[in-house]
Amino acid sequence: MAKMTLEDLRKMREEKQKAMEMRDSSNKDVQVIVGMGTCGIAAGAKDTFTSLIDTLTEKGLTNVLVRQTGCMGLCHSEPTVEVVAPGMPTVIYGKVDAATAKEIVEKHIVGRELVDSKICDKPSIDIIKES
Repeated sequence: MAKMTLEDLRKMREEKQKAMEMRDSSNKDVQVIVGMGTCGIAAGAKDTFTSLIDTLTEKGLTNVLVRQTGCMGLCHSEPTVEVVAPGMPTVIYGKVDAATAKEIVEKHIVGRELVDSKICDKPSIDIIKES
């Protein structure tokens, strides 16, 4: 392995700090929670998580908190992603691959439109409170 220069180390530190900022909850109004239990990881949740982070970074979205959780109990639908956004119902998407993760960012978070084909759980209409 080639030796790293001081500039390489600074660049690496900056990249890691930006990635960690996505996990800082201050000034965030949207939460994206990725199921990272063993069932989720085996189904590809690491790629899903990476795609979410990359797409959010690419779009310059800083109001989104991305975090991990254990198994959500929906092993048949892994990888699963829960999205909590103001003014919208909390939704759990299932079978979320990298392409679907990008679609969730573009449609749900930016466009404020549900990705109906991937919803595996959401509150029933009678318990959703109007804002």
